[in-house]
Amino acid sequence: MNRPDHHPDWIAVDWGTTHLRAFAMDATGAVLAEASSDKGMGSLDRAGFEPALSDLITPWLTDAPMPIIACGMVGSRQGWVEAPYASTPCPPLSPDMVHPEVTDARLQVSIIPGILQAAPADVMRGEETQIAGYLALNPGYTGVICLPGTHTKWVEIIAGRITRFQTVMTGDMFAALSQHTVLRHTVQSKGWDEPAFLHALSQTLSQPESLPARLFGLRADHLLNGLTPDAAVSRLSGYLIGCELAATREYWLGQNVALIGDGRLTALYAAALANQGAPAEIADGNTTVIAGLTAAYQSLKGSPQ
Repeated sequence: MNRPDHHPDWIAVDWGTTHLRAFAMDATGAVLAEASSDKGMGSLDRAGFEPALSDLITPWLTDAPMPIIACGMVGSRQGWVEAPYASTPCPPLSPDMVHPEVTDARLQVSIIPGILQAAPADVMRGEETQIAGYLALNPGYTGVICLPGTHTKWVEIIAGRITRFQTVMTGDMFAALSQHTVLRHTVQSKGWDEPAFLHALSQTLSQPESLPARLFGLRADHLLNGLTPDAAVSRLSGYLIGCELAATREYWLGQNVALIGDGRLTALYAAALANQGAPAEIADGNTTVIAGLTAAYQSLKGSPQ
């Protein structure tokens, strides 16, 4: 817990499934202090949200009501209060924020809704705030925003609106295959083999139907030919991202592409796209989520974003 030099004007909250992060903010969107805990949505019942937040931010509060803008799974059906989805096409930030009931009158909490796409069916919750932040930092951007992660999002932006998007479970698949299948004996490495990654990427991008056979090939190549764990984990990543790029080709081919998220993952996706002649800009996930929460706060206050 960092203590600000003076009390904040408002508090930004990024509340996911596993973690809660809070930022003491001034009126301009500058971060004065930050704090975090492991009290994510997945570990709380509905009655636990207000105490979890209070425990984290009480040192920042005065006797006056404090505006608090929150995004993420806190607004899911299993969260503090459900923030109904806005429907595409739409701006990333909906004006219809929801306000959970609180026992502490100092907490004025507003939760940002997620976004749904009716057909093909898809949803996002939390990513819309990062997208809003990127657009606030890059006015007039038109193109595609990719947010790599457990459930990677590919999002088309036209005239400041989300027109369509697609979710790909590449991160989930990597975790499941590397931890819960026979491949766990082959890919346990924190090293990296860039040529192996790029070669595997090209193989499944051009032949995504070959993925199931190529996966067991990692195990066989390890047993029979001494495939190293570094090369194996790099090939596994390449195979899965290659399939993802094949499935999302209409999003990134010939488009402006921006990547938002963790530095390691965005660098990996940038290398994959560059290998296919599709350069991408990279934006930090923390920076964009704070910019998005700031845009939501300014909208709530009636100020220009």
